[in-house]
Amino acid sequence: MPFKKQYDSLSSEDLFRKFHIDLPLLTAFLILFSISLIAIYSASNSDINAVIDQSIRIGISLAAMILIAQMSPLDYERIAPWLYSLCFILLGLVLILGETRNGATRWLNIGISFQPSELMKIGMPLMVARYIARESLPPSNTSIALAIMIVILPTYLIYLEPDLGTSVLVAFSGLIVIFLSGIKKRYLVIAFSLFITSLPLIWPMINEFQRKRVLTFLNPEKDPLGAGYHIIQSKIAIGSGGLFGKGWLNGSQGQLDFLPERTTDFIFSILAEEFGLVGIAIIICVYLFIVGRGILIAINSQDLFSRLIAASISLTFFIYVFVNISMTIGLLPVVGVPLPLISRGGTSMVTLMILLGMLMSVGTHKRLVTK
Repeated sequence: MPFKKQYDSLSSEDLFRKFHIDLPLLTAFLILFSISLIAIYSASNSDINAVIDQSIRIGISLAAMILIAQMSPLDYERIAPWLYSLCFILLGLVLILGETRNGATRWLNIGISFQPSELMKIGMPLMVARYIARESLPPSNTSIALAIMIVILPTYLIYLEPDLGTSVLVAFSGLIVIFLSGIKKRYLVIAFSLFITSLPLIWPMINEFQRKRVLTFLNPEKDPLGAGYHIIQSKIAIGSGGLFGKGWLNGSQGQLDFLPERTTDFIFSILAEEFGLVGIAIIICVYLFIVGRGILIAINSQDLFSRLIAASISLTFFIYVFVNISMTIGLLPVVGVPLPLISRGGTSMVTLMILLGMLMSVGTHKRLVTK
């Protein structure tokens, strides 16, 4: 049995590396997935079917991650323009043929219903990184302008759905690549100044419900039983958790149905109420470990494209975590961003695990090359 002997002679670390799996990252993912199942069981009022559904999504996401990790960064660079173009076309089709749910046209049905904007979360950083990596550094004014156009066009299509939260996240995943390319500081100052001064012009252009979210964020107590209800209940849940929490399945806000969107947007509030400050501190540490591991992979990458991709994925992952936690504690408006790898979700979880599979690929393929 030469095949069996070959794998018997490999250590567990070598076996994971052979399949391009970063063991520390995988361990962190499994910890978060375990927390997800515990939280969803509680948030769904002990509905075992919700846990089974989430387990299936986790299995699919892990399979997608492992499959993507087998590809090399060179493969990602080759497919970047094709994936970006496909996503751009699908976003255009959404505005023409898309399904409308709750006043938003975000879904395309081709036998299965999915959101092309989720795919653009993958296509955007790949395309911008490919373009930047093929230019001389620091990038010229023309290169920066073209890279910004690559970011703006699909972002605007997503905004028209309307989906302000996803459009901001997609834009960030591309803009962070431009930032990491080493652009001059004065350009950052100019861009920030233009953004601040243009806010009075942007305000009347956004949708009424989006303006209402911002106003509710500034003063949720103005409408405690309406627009401000979500954030007020979230703050009550988080504050009542104290240092060690009320215990699993013992949270009043979650178990008595005061807290809306418990398994998705506000699952962090459930965790804070039941496991307290100590519990959420552990969760945040796991998130920070993933981000730090990703930055380390980026630093050790051998080429510019891999470095940009790894850093973009790591920082974008951090922003997802930051936005979700911030909106549940009232530091940001509620924009419908799930808590990564913990909130109930299908397409968003698979998309994120594909990106993290790319992160693994950058790290493990680098080590194999240097041997």
